[in-house]
Amino acid sequence: MYLSELKLWNFRKFSKNDGTIEFDSPHLVVPFKKGINILIGENDSGKTAIIDAIKLVLRTHAIEWIRVEEKDFHEATDSMRIELVISDMSENEASIFTEWLSWDNKTSKPYLRLIYAANIINGQIIPGDVSAGPDANGKVLAFQAREYLKTVYLKALRDASIELTAKKSSRVSQILQGHNLFKEEPGQEHPFVTYVKSANRSINSWFNDELQALGKDGLPILGTSNKEQIKDKIDSFLHAFINSNINSSLTITEPKIRNILETISIVIEFAQNMGLGTMNRLYMATELLHLNKEWDGLKLCLIEELEAHLHPQAQMKVISALQCQKVQFIMSTHSPNIASKIKISDKENTNIILCYDSDVYPLNTDTTRLDEDDCIFLDHFLDVTKSNLFFAKGVIIVEGWAEELLIPVIANKLGYNLTNKEISIVNVGSTAYIRYANIFIRTDGKILNMPISIVTDLDVSPEKIKKEEVELDTIEYSEISHEVELEKSKKILDSLALPDESNVKILISPHWTLEWCLYLSSTLNECFKECVSKVHSKTEGFKKNKAGKYDEEKFKTTLIKKLKDRTLDKVAIAHELCQQICSLDTLAIPEDDSIYYLVEAIKHVSKV
Repeated sequence: MYLSELKLWNFRKFSKNDGTIEFDSPHLVVPFKKGINILIGENDSGKTAIIDAIKLVLRTHAIEWIRVEEKDFHEATDSMRIELVISDMSENEASIFTEWLSWDNKTSKPYLRLIYAANIINGQIIPGDVSAGPDANGKVLAFQAREYLKTVYLKALRDASIELTAKKSSRVSQILQGHNLFKEEPGQEHPFVTYVKSANRSINSWFNDELQALGKDGLPILGTSNKEQIKDKIDSFLHAFINSNINSSLTITEPKIRNILETISIVIEFAQNMGLGTMNRLYMATELLHLNKEWDGLKLCLIEELEAHLHPQAQMKVISALQCQKVQFIMSTHSPNIASKIKISDKENTNIILCYDSDVYPLNTDTTRLDEDDCIFLDHFLDVTKSNLFFAKGVIIVEGWAEELLIPVIANKLGYNLTNKEISIVNVGSTAYIRYANIFIRTDGKILNMPISIVTDLDVSPEKIKKEEVELDTIEYSEISHEVELEKSKKILDSLALPDESNVKILISPHWTLEWCLYLSSTLNECFKECVSKVHSKTEGFKKNKAGKYDEEKFKTTLIKKLKDRTLDKVAIAHELCQQICSLDTLAIPEDDSIYYLVEAIKHVSKV
């Protein structure tokens, strides 16, 4: 069995319809798969809320206090509801929950619907019991049945060394206390209790030892016994503070399982001065103690921010080890490194869920325009730098380095700080941009309001535009050339077939390439030529004449040749142009400028 679905009403940031709770209209629905479920997205997008909602209903193997709090209710609401669906139950598993089961007519299989509701009445939180069943409110789930639905929970770490240190209510004691080895059978004394009682007797005996040291004369020296030096002195104060019948007893700890476990610390054998990364992995190893224990219950592990204190290679080592476990994982992450290594193509066992704008968007072939070929492609090419698109408020997808370098500089100069707006620029290094865009195009009826701009070249060279077999002038574009370019743009748009409701917008260069548009630009023409001349200082066609001016015809012809031969150093030129633009006092790009399509791309994603 596994957790297949979560539904929320008025839980934290998730609320709709003025907070009205209608059982058939949940405010959030999150589907899960049997294998690894990754919750990704920007900060405050609801990833932790999803994990906490599950934990609130199922509880954990570790003995920890979990209760509903005022912050769990959506603002200005006084009722909340959580539902979980446990599916794919074996006969043995179903037999545990017989009186609470529901029936799926489509699959002809039973499932367990868990319900948790809480209210605020007169300012006081009234928590409910976990119930289950096909009815709206279900039937209270018995304690024995709930014991089969606990989860392993690994929280986001900030200081693992504190968590692993012996102290009252330590995390180590909570984890160990939840293990079967520390369950106390009625009428039987646990071995740990026996050990501690024996140790306490030995220690107490040592403190009560009245044997005195001998002097040079062979006679006992008063005040030298263990008892006289410590216990008698403590007892003398107790007699004065309370009464003469009160005496002290010095022991390790009270011989009870909880007290004993609170004295235990966990360290790595023979290691000293361990760093946070090592301590974090030790903590995770301890926390995951319950992951593979032999039992007939739910095998589910919740993990928050696995990447805390771990360098990228360590992150991958840990997640690779976790993927070998035959359990269900639901984890949140802010790590592009982890996101880049999750196989989208494994649709049976992998579920990437984008949390954005108070909703969730599973990214798979059933809910997006991704097909199987796209997924296999992205498995190979969606690397760490590209994976930051999952954590942005908007994305600009570009074909190459020149656009990646220039767009943020132009944006800053125009008053759009893409960093402050949390906009990612993703360089896909090819014309495969539509495979990445398909991630954000929905087919499940949902509309993802994340703005996506695709910046691409027209790829129609002036030499391809002919009239009566005579090449047109490459600078003064005629009506015929404009029609050819419009036709090519229309073909590109038609081939992408972007839905009207999608926030994906493609911005095609009005002419050949970015560099050709920069050359034709009324705003940056001179800056561009200066940069080309500097980078290709040995190219005759890019040199100024004795009068300090460029031969436009020669410059133009040389530029076309280098663009065709792919010998123009686009990245170096873009780098130089970035510096030129930064040095300008102001930058204004009119709508009729050949590079205005870059401005449109910036404005589209900046609407967030």
